Amino acid sequence: MGKFIVDGKARLTGQVKIGGFKNAAVAILPACILASGEFRINNLPNISDIRLLCKMLQQMGAQVKFEEGSAYIDTRGIKECDATFEMAKKLRASYYLLGAGLARFKKARVAYPGGCEIGTRPIDQHKKGFEALGGHMNLEHGVIDVSANSLDGCDIYMDVVSVGATMNVMLASVLANGTTVIENAAKEPHVVDLANFLNAMGAKVIGAGTDIIRIKGVQKLAGCEYTVIPDQIEAGTYMAMAAATGGDVLVKDVIPLHLEPVSAKLREMGVTVEEYDDSIRIIGNENLCSVNIKTLVYPGFPTDMQQPMTPLLLKCAGTSIVTETIFESRFGHVDELNRMGAGIKLENGTVIIEGPKELSAASVKASDLRAGAALIIAGLMSEGKTEIENIQHIDRGYENILEKIRGLGGKIERIGEESKDDF
Repeated sequence: MGKFIVDGKARLTGQVKIGGFKNAAVAILPACILASGEFRINNLPNISDIRLLCKMLQQMGAQVKFEEGSAYIDTRGIKECDATFEMAKKLRASYYLLGAGLARFKKARVAYPGGCEIGTRPIDQHKKGFEALGGHMNLEHGVIDVSANSLDGCDIYMDVVSVGATMNVMLASVLANGTTVIENAAKEPHVVDLANFLNAMGAKVIGAGTDIIRIKGVQKLAGCEYTVIPDQIEAGTYMAMAAATGGDVLVKDVIPLHLEPVSAKLREMGVTVEEYDDSIRIIGNENLCSVNIKTLVYPGFPTDMQQPMTPLLLKCAGTSIVTETIFESRFGHVDELNRMGAGIKLENGTVIIEGPKELSAASVKASDLRAGAALIIAGLMSEGKTEIENIQHIDRGYENILEKIRGLGGKIERIGEESKDDF
């Protein structure tokens, strides 16, 4: 799959344009099978997870054409939801096909999903929601089967706040009889984006972005055109990257409100953050102070930004503590950063960082998507050339990352080609 070579100590300056939100797009694409019709989905990131989902829709009978950030999807050829092939095992978001297929066809079969190894991500809340609506879910031989004679609206209380389960139950309930109420629902921006997409198809979803979502079932949905919101995690990554290199970067095409937890922490450590209508300017500072970060559900600090922020904390004077409360194993980056001289301690789900600390280039491996982003940032901070392996993880979530970093003056190259599917 190749590797990235990062030549550090370059100060990033200029502008970077942010693409569509991966975490929203991976639910919106499966939602297209809720209708037999034609769709145009705009602002899609050209990343491996999106290409895989498009390929999966094709294998189920859809016509898919992907060009210039938009996917043209005709779902009229899909007669059932069966995604038991190898591709479904490669990404976590394949489970959204369960909710969409259950709603449309009253049954779906999907290979048990994969994705990054960042800790236990059970699907018990998905199962609870499907069964409350009248469905049945079974896991056998690595394949999840869901089926129902009919789906009927009901009240569903999520025992834990789960983005995936909230969105999957939304998908399953939009064509159900009556009204479904999801309590203790996730409030993340991509939950709202999915609700807006479903409403554009003709669904009746209200309350997304609060902890109570109401869905009044309709008999039929239709194709539509829709534009995915900007990727707050990609934006946050470039914000951390700019600060870590002492740079001056305008991060464009974002929704600043979605980035408030990240902006607040950057300001707290001494980074200059200037917000505009649809952009954020980050100006680095060499005299940064330590901060504590605790990941929480939205609107708290996002778990996806915990790893990219960690190398930046090595520039901060004092002791910084990072506590991960969402995924218990999201620390694959720590050992790799320590190879570069970070001296980070990991104790019971808490990262302890003593700074400031200079990093030196080394050969490292990305254990997951956001860990890979953290290693790129560390490489940009370090003296010498850092080699990053397992870059297929990074390709899953960052569109044109080499071109964007180079456009800011960073020095990074790929050895080996990125695998791409044609549409």
